[in-house]
Amino acid sequence: MNYIRHYHSPLGWITLASDGKALTGLWFDGQKYFGDGLDTRQQEEKLPVFDEACRWLDIYFSGKVPGFTPPLAMRTTPFRKAIWEILLSIPYGRTMTYGEIATRYARQNGLDRMSAQAVGNAVSHNPISIIIPCHRVLGSDGSLTGYAAGTDRKLRLLQLERSIR
Repeated sequence: MNYIRHYHSPLGWITLASDGKALTGLWFDGQKYFGDGLDTRQQEEKLPVFDEACRWLDIYFSGKVPGFTPPLAMRTTPFRKAIWEILLSIPYGRTMTYGEIATRYARQNGLDRMSAQAVGNAVSHNPISIIIPCHRVLGSDGSLTGYAAGTDRKLRLLQLERSIR
């Protein structure tokens, strides 16, 4: 059973999902891959993890660093999980390129190299947007390449963090 809750952000409605203990999803409504991994059985529920995630979002959208991360459950392949863990290491207000993430992943796993395209695929399937900050990933030339919730939202999130002036 999946539990859901809705949150109204300055950038539109967000749907949060949980297994009852940890956050399993956070999507802007209507974004690409919306609801990936959600069970067909869903129930709107008031849960402590949702309260914590909403508090995180309130702090974040006020332009401050939340200083904590709600419990997350990353149910995916080991490769995607490793990439999402790298995303979690990108500090507020900073960015990385797909190539930098590929290099870090390769180094951590004793590989000569890793495809930036494979990294891009893993980043694009991140089901916990904003908290796992896939919006902080840029193209090799610093461009705002793909974002499942739209590059307009990506730009606004980066501006909120003052990553792009």
